[in-house]
Amino acid sequence: MSTTSSGLWVAYGTEGKVVGTIRKCDEGYVSTIAGADASLGSYPTMEVAKSALHTHLPPGSDWPQFREH
Repeated sequence: MSTTSSGLWVAYGTEGKVVGTIRKCDEGYVSTIAGADASLGSYPTMEVAKSALHTHLPPGSDWPQFREH
Protein backbone atom coordinates (compact mmCIF):
# COMPACT_ATOMS: atom_id res chain seq x y z
CA MET A 1 0.00 0.00 0.00
CA SER A 2 1.35 3.44 -0.87
CA THR A 3 0.39 6.92 0.20
CA THR A 4 0.32 9.95 -2.04
CA SER A 5 1.35 13.34 -0.73
CA SER A 6 -1.00 16.19 -1.56
CA GLY A 7 1.75 18.77 -1.74
CA LEU A 8 -0.04 21.28 0.52
CA TRP A 9 0.79 22.03 4.13
CA VAL A 10 -1.18 24.53 6.20
CA ALA A 11 0.62 26.41 8.97
CA TYR A 12 -1.37 26.95 12.15
CA GLY A 13 -0.38 29.50 14.77
CA THR A 14 -1.60 29.85 18.31
CA GLU A 15 -5.26 29.16 18.92
CA GLY A 16 -5.41 27.17 15.66
CA LYS A 17 -5.43 30.24 13.42
CA VAL A 18 -4.13 29.66 9.87
CA VAL A 19 -1.00 31.77 9.36
CA GLY A 20 0.17 30.49 5.98
CA THR A 21 0.68 27.65 3.54
CA ILE A 22 3.49 25.76 1.86
CA ARG A 23 2.96 24.11 -1.52
CA LYS A 24 5.18 21.61 -3.30
CA CYS A 25 6.00 22.69 -6.84
CA ASP A 26 8.51 21.77 -9.55
CA GLU A 27 11.01 24.35 -8.24
CA GLY A 28 10.76 23.25 -4.59
CA TYR A 29 8.41 24.60 -1.93
CA VAL A 30 6.45 27.86 -2.11
CA SER A 31 5.63 29.67 1.16
CA THR A 32 2.71 32.09 1.40
CA ILE A 33 1.49 34.09 4.40
CA ALA A 34 -2.27 33.80 4.97
CA GLY A 35 -4.12 36.61 3.21
CA ALA A 36 -1.12 37.69 1.13
CA ASP A 37 -1.51 38.50 -2.56
CA ALA A 38 1.86 36.96 -3.44
CA SER A 39 4.06 34.17 -2.17
CA LEU A 40 7.27 34.73 -0.23
CA GLY A 41 9.15 32.74 -2.85
CA SER A 42 10.25 29.26 -3.80
CA TYR A 43 12.69 27.38 -1.55
CA PRO A 44 14.76 24.25 -2.18
CA THR A 45 13.59 22.29 0.89
CA MET A 46 10.57 22.10 3.15
CA GLU A 47 12.66 23.15 6.17
CA VAL A 48 13.85 26.33 4.42
CA ALA A 49 10.26 27.12 3.34
CA LYS A 50 9.05 26.66 6.94
CA SER A 51 11.78 28.98 8.23
CA ALA A 52 10.93 31.62 5.62
CA LEU A 53 7.27 31.55 6.58
CA HIS A 54 8.08 31.80 10.31
CA THR A 55 10.47 34.70 9.67
CA HIS A 56 7.65 36.71 8.06
CA LEU A 57 5.22 36.25 10.95
CA PRO A 58 4.87 39.04 13.54
CA PRO A 59 7.84 39.37 15.93
CA GLY A 60 7.63 36.95 18.85
CA SER A 61 5.36 34.48 17.02
CA ASP A 62 5.68 30.86 18.08
CA TRP A 63 6.79 28.28 15.52
CA PRO A 64 3.62 27.27 13.61
CA GLN A 65 2.32 23.73 13.47
CA PHE A 66 2.41 22.42 9.89
CA ARG A 67 -0.24 19.91 8.80
CA GLU A 68 -0.39 18.24 5.43
CA HIS A 69 -3.75 18.52 3.64
